[in-house]
Amino acid sequence: MALLKSHLLPLLLFSLSALLFLSSFFYLSSPHPNPNPNLTLRPQNPDFTFIIKLLAYNRLDSLSRCLRSLAAADYLSDRVHLHVHIDHFALADADDADRKLRESRRILDLVDAFEWRFGEKLVHYRTANVGLQAQWLEAWWPSSDHEFAFVVEDDLEVSPLYYKFLKNLIVNYYYNASNSRPYIYGASLQRPRFVPGKHGNKLKVDDRTRLFLYQLVGTWGQLLFPKPWKEFRLWYDKHKAKGIKPFLDGMVTTGWYKKIGEKIWTPWFIKFVHTRGYFNIYTNFLHERALSVSHRDAGVNYGKTAGPDSHILDESSLEPKFWNTLPLGDLKWYDFCFREIFPERVIGSLDELGSVLNSVQTNNTVIIVSLFGVKEMVVSNLLCQFESLNLRNYILTGPESEFLFDLARRGHPVIITNRFLESVGAYKLLSVHNSYVQLISEILVKVYVLQKCLESRYSSWVVDGNMLPVSADPFVVESDPSYDFYIGTSPELFFARASSSAQKDVGGTDFISNFAMLVNSLLVRQQSVSFGYVMAKFLEMKKSARVNTLDETSFGLRVDNSIVNQSLGDGKKIVFWPSDMASEIVQKRLQEIDIWVINDDSSCKAIVCHQS
Repeated sequence: MALLKSHLLPLLLFSLSALLFLSSFFYLSSPHPNPNPNLTLRPQNPDFTFIIKLLAYNRLDSLSRCLRSLAAADYLSDRVHLHVHIDHFALADADDADRKLRESRRILDLVDAFEWRFGEKLVHYRTANVGLQAQWLEAWWPSSDHEFAFVVEDDLEVSPLYYKFLKNLIVNYYYNASNSRPYIYGASLQRPRFVPGKHGNKLKVDDRTRLFLYQLVGTWGQLLFPKPWKEFRLWYDKHKAKGIKPFLDGMVTTGWYKKIGEKIWTPWFIKFVHTRGYFNIYTNFLHERALSVSHRDAGVNYGKTAGPDSHILDESSLEPKFWNTLPLGDLKWYDFCFREIFPERVIGSLDELGSVLNSVQTNNTVIIVSLFGVKEMVVSNLLCQFESLNLRNYILTGPESEFLFDLARRGHPVIITNRFLESVGAYKLLSVHNSYVQLISEILVKVYVLQKCLESRYSSWVVDGNMLPVSADPFVVESDPSYDFYIGTSPELFFARASSSAQKDVGGTDFISNFAMLVNSLLVRQQSVSFGYVMAKFLEMKKSARVNTLDETSFGLRVDNSIVNQSLGDGKKIVFWPSDMASEIVQKRLQEIDIWVINDDSSCKAIVCHQS
């Protein structure tokens, strides 16, 4: 018996250990609730490569100061690489060659003797002078999507905290899947000081704001994310090879480029960012402090030394919430005019619709723009024209597409028709054949927005994407209280005045269902329908409705396939064309009257700033 116990005891202990191991394994590998639902789980120490790209030329003292500050930073026992790119002096200056050779050798001696204890040190010494643009653009091609470059010019000084701060941003805004976006291209550590859009807003951020997003690239301590940088380099190669210049009217940087040309690289990147709608993370510390400071020593950008632009932020001046990072949805986003935008505004419910209407309305008026059947480049031209005229009181509606989601990402308020109608239960009102569902969806979404506008006491215009405004008040009717509704002679134009009588005519819980019944009835009889046509029929049945006809030719210019060399006369506020007109012909006609305002890549030719 004792012998049997002696054999069973080890087996029992082994079985118990195995049971505990398997229990632990299944607990760890199976999903279980997050104890704090407000905290998004993320990798605490993602495996990535961090490379400092130090760009140097002929400033020995500046370079020495920069290297000392980099070496004094806290790298958290991480492996961090230092790549020093030294530009050559211009060989054309042969008369002064001996002195410049001595200067170059002193810089090389400094870099060679400099001890970098945190990773590999690599020195790239050029054989010819290439300038600042090539120094930036040729310094880095990411070897993977997990390699990051922190670019510093030699007259910079960084805080000992800079790496810890950047790593925190990388973990939270690159590797945290629920809190990252592919249209964020990096982070700038310089103090924000500059608005490149002419006549833009002053760069002012709330004192409580520590992080925000801004389209402008920072050249004084810029962290670059790998994917957007690769995308930019390929975009740059394509445009440079085709002789396309990075001109963007309305930007101060375009004037710089026209003056000094390829000596600078930022106008290229700014044009790319504008085309793609990308953003950069910025810091905002009080009392002119920053994690990266430029001493603005004499060089390409400064004829003579201007001195430090900010004060270094260090441990002694930290705030209690310094390391806190907010969700992207809680941060503010700004464009090149330093105008706040609201990305990813996809309206999914009636409550969200009401909130957006309140935020976009101007003078208690909203424009509902239908993009059904409108080509993307025509839509892009429309939105650029809206921007130039400072028209912001609009909501876009259209079928689900990557293009429409991209417009929402860029800050345009968007209703994805099928998603919105599903959320409000509209499809249960339909009884016709499936082939008509898209047509009815286009009509019904306008009805929902129209009713919500009137409930909120906003007048509303309903237009299609085949109309282009050419004045700041394109859709204005005389303030005649005798009429609540105006129906255009073409079915793409409709106006409802914010009045109690109009709200009574198209309000109430039965309005939508009655309207849908009328649409179904018209389609069963195989009649051609449009929003304007159905609204006219519906209001006819409302004996009390006060309706007038609106002839858009009285204030608009019609273009078509046959007419050329037209001009905009006095009093013309819109240009419109048949909905079935080919987009290439639309482009040609609008070019003839100088209101085609996009480039070949469908981005706006100009930045037009309007102060808030």
